[in-house]
Amino acid sequence: MDHKERILAAIHHQPVDKIPSDMWATPEVQERLFDHFGIETAKGSESVGIGLNGGALTRAVEAMLELWERLGIDGILHISPPYIGPELLEEGDYSENEWGMGSRPQTYDTGSYGEQVYYPLAEAESITDLESYRWPDPDWYDYSALPQLAERCAGRAISLGYTAPFYYHNLLRGLELSLLDILLRPQFTHHLIGRISDFFTEYHRRCYEACHGLADITQVTDDFGSQAGLMISPQAFETFYRAPHQRAIDLAKSFDMLVLHHDDGDMRKLLPAFVDMGIDVLNPIQWRCGDWDLTALKADYGDHICFHSAVDNQQTLAFGTPDDVRAEVKHLMKTLGSDGTGFIIGPCHNIQPVTPTENIVALYEAALTSGYQR
Repeated sequence: MDHKERILAAIHHQPVDKIPSDMWATPEVQERLFDHFGIETAKGSESVGIGLNGGALTRAVEAMLELWERLGIDGILHISPPYIGPELLEEGDYSENEWGMGSRPQTYDTGSYGEQVYYPLAEAESITDLESYRWPDPDWYDYSALPQLAERCAGRAISLGYTAPFYYHNLLRGLELSLLDILLRPQFTHHLIGRISDFFTEYHRRCYEACHGLADITQVTDDFGSQAGLMISPQAFETFYRAPHQRAIDLAKSFDMLVLHHDDGDMRKLLPAFVDMGIDVLNPIQWRCGDWDLTALKADYGDHICFHSAVDNQQTLAFGTPDDVRAEVKHLMKTLGSDGTGFIIGPCHNIQPVTPTENIVALYEAALTSGYQR
């Protein structure tokens, strides 16, 4: 099987020659792995990553694919249409995206992260205020570039699209206000989420039409989970967020796209709803958040969804030993991968710079040696 066949077979619960793997990592970790394996790339380039949006990332993607080959990673590549809309604000180290969300880089002991510092709808108080905001326009993207981008990903599974109504509510209003909105401003909240959903629907319809049959997976995602439980109640999810998620899933299915739902933390109380709504892949299985019984999880949902990424990066990858990592990989193979399919192994989020290189190598070496059918 090639890399794409292996990923798609696992999602469809078909036999695989080995459990497929994927990787998410910060730029600092990627650079360190490039150095470790002697892979040439542009040092410090912001283009390091696994996404394609018009050719700017070509060398970085080539380097990443070389790294994946060295580690035996199947991987999923993400493509998106190039932005061709109005010029975006950049002043020094401050920049805004097409939504008007403003960010600055923040350096920590182990790496640098783009941290949001401006929330464009934080001052909005009425539906009139929402309508005065300059919403992004689906015309601001070059969808015609997508087929060529997909061609560059030959042999790899391709992801296209990202829908996240709750997360974008957070990004537009700020987390605290977005959580208060659903309690104090229900009509305002319905209107705001409706506008977010309207943009995502038209944007993704154009993406899927331009790339029909060339892309495999889309993300209909959000971060409802925290370290121990949900950030909002199941009732709030049903009232405000289920409908836009279902709308996005139904659109994707109408174009034969597989749906990956990313949801950090302990989101288990919403899992039955998302399975009922039609997701195909759950990412990640962040089992240290809450109390996940992985054997029961496989028994209850293993016939319905594929599990993507579960190697713990809060403790095991970051602070364990290579033997700890190898033991965890074997445990995950025996639980989430117990039937030899329906599982894609990888870190449960971006591998952080505190993670020793030998632990990363141990993860993928163990995946290769533990993942073959017996």
